[in-house]
Amino acid sequence: MPPYRSARVLIVARRTAASRELIEAVAARADRGPCNFTLLVPSSLRLVASLSRPAQQRDIEAERRIAAAVPLLSGAAGSEVVAVVGAQDPLAAVRDALKLMGFDEVIVSMLPARVSRWRSLDLPGKIRALGVPVTEVSGTEPTRLPAA
Repeated sequence: MPPYRSARVLIVARRTAASRELIEAVAARADRGPCNFTLLVPSSLRLVASLSRPAQQRDIEAERRIAAAVPLLSGAAGSEVVAVVGAQDPLAAVRDALKLMGFDEVIVSMLPARVSRWRSLDLPGKIRALGVPVTEVSGTEPTRLPAA
């Protein structure tokens, strides 16, 4: 990466998006050098198109997670963190983000190993196979999300 450009860092999180552990990891990454962060929250919805129900629906849960996480992550980053809702499949969401927006590195925040579906799917390893460095964060789910 040229020294004059900020690193583009993709943060992938759902239930741990506002966790203390992720906030600390973002602060540590920001301290290492110039970077811009984007939070990707994979959708919690299974979107199915039908004649009676369009495929485009708001994912209220993802929006609530973003609302809770962005101010905390922005504070840790020292600059505004932007956020997007991606595909329900986290690997597909990351592939889309890498293809459309191009990131230099990825931070994946997951629940602890005993309960993490993302760990059992080896999400970090699959993201590494896409050719991007990955930092793994083991976080805890916040107890409350803001009201819708």
